[in-house]
Order: sequence, then structure tokens, then C-alpha cells
Amino acid sequence: MTDLSKSKRPYLIRAMHEWMGDNGHTPHIVVDTGVDGVTVPTEHIKDGKIILNISHSAAHNLKLTNAGISFRARFSGIPFDVWAPVKSVMGIYAKETGQGMIFSHGSDGQPEPPDDPEQDSFKVDRSHLKVVK
Repeated sequence: MTDLSKSKRPYLIRAMHEWMGDNGHTPHIVVDTGVDGVTVPTEHIKDGKIILNISHSAAHNLKLTNAGISFRARFSGIPFDVWAPVKSVMGIYAKETGQGMIFSHGSDGQPEPPDDPEQDSFKVDRSHLKVVK
């Protein structure tokens, strides 16, 4: 990947968000709060992470840009403007099913190669989440 290439991560986040919404599921993101620039209510951080509901009903004025995710939400009844740089998003999943994507730190959205290319990636005994770098 050249330096001029854009990260795939924001595109994958937007696609998963749309897919979840189209299927009536509630999209949540897991954010690493140790990444510079993250703005979230500190009282809701647990183990250096926060899980955020980014459904249109919970995240007002939601913006999913190539730089980050921003919205206004209520936390314990108090409005708060959230900002999560794209690189801080560790994963996105549907609350109802757990289906989604997990991203590796430092990656640009490059998918991780499979351990065994011959192995069927849709086998039932494999996790439904896939690590994406």
C-alpha cells in the first residue's frame, strides 16, 4: 500500500453501519480511549475502552467521515459531543447478533490473510467476527 492510499477502515465502518441499519440491528463501536483525540465521557470508560451505540436514534447528527466518527448523545441523561478518530475504532458489531468486524491497531483496514487459504471461512465452528488490519 502506498502512502497516498486511504485507509479502508472508515469505508468498512460506514458499510457495516448501513448493513446493520438495513437489517434492523443496532450498530455499536468499540473505541480505544487511549488513542489521541478521543473525546468521550470518561466516567463510562472501562478498561481503556468504551462501547458506543451509533444507531441513528441514539447518535444525533452522526457523521462517519474518513477522519473519524462524531455525534451527540446522552450519557446518564447528560448530552455529550463524542469524537472518535477512525484509528481508535477497534470494531463495529450489531448488538442483537454480535456480527461485525474487529480491526487491529495500526492497520489501515487491510484484511488479515487467512491462516489456511484452503479453509472455508464460513464454517460454523469459526467465529463470526473477522480481524481486519
